[in-house]
Amino acid sequence: MPLICLVRHGQASAAAEDYDVLSELGRAQAGVVGRELARRGLRDPHLVSGTLVRQRDTARLLADAGGFGGPLHQDARWNEYDHLALLARYAASSQEDGSVRSLAGRSVQDLLDRALLAWMRDPDAPGGQTWSAFAAGARAALADLTAALGRGRDAVVVTSGGLLAALCGTLLSLPYEGVVALNRVTVNASVTTLVAGGSGTTLLTFNEHAHFAGDRRHQLTYR
Repeated sequence: MPLICLVRHGQASAAAEDYDVLSELGRAQAGVVGRELARRGLRDPHLVSGTLVRQRDTARLLADAGGFGGPLHQDARWNEYDHLALLARYAASSQEDGSVRSLAGRSVQDLLDRALLAWMRDPDAPGGQTWSAFAAGARAALADLTAALGRGRDAVVVTSGGLLAALCGTLLSLPYEGVVALNRVTVNASVTTLVAGGSGTTLLTFNEHAHFAGDRRHQLTYR
């Protein structure tokens, strides 16, 4: 049965002008996870990423480090949601009094969690970009990938935390709060493993990051 290894991209450049660029640590993380995947002996891995720069670059660095020789396929359905747009639209309105003043003292992660929940519950997001549409796109991308693999071939998909949480939330039938909790703890360059069988797709592992233990503990990041 095909294994599908979903990899969260390496650390992006949160403090830089362009967030969608891997940090130096993010580039190193991509190499570490590539070597970890090579150790697992994946069968002729089909390599896919979203179209975001941090996803594509992680995939290429991962492939180089792991010795994966196949082409990189890109699919925008594996792209992350726009977290800055979510914060701008929902962060203040998700507070009890709806004021910007009430945002003071909250962490960016806390604000994002609240904005994400507000988006999930909003049936009228601008341009039809609802959570339901986002999650449906992720499910469709996974279904198409699984159908293309056939038997005897595995896949590596470089995506983002929101996609991982959406798919795992669906597979585990989690409420919105559970999906947000998964999104919050996803480690950069972690591995989530699915198995595709005759009865459907099953979640085997979530957020594996033992490759950042021991003397690589300093490389473990969440954001």
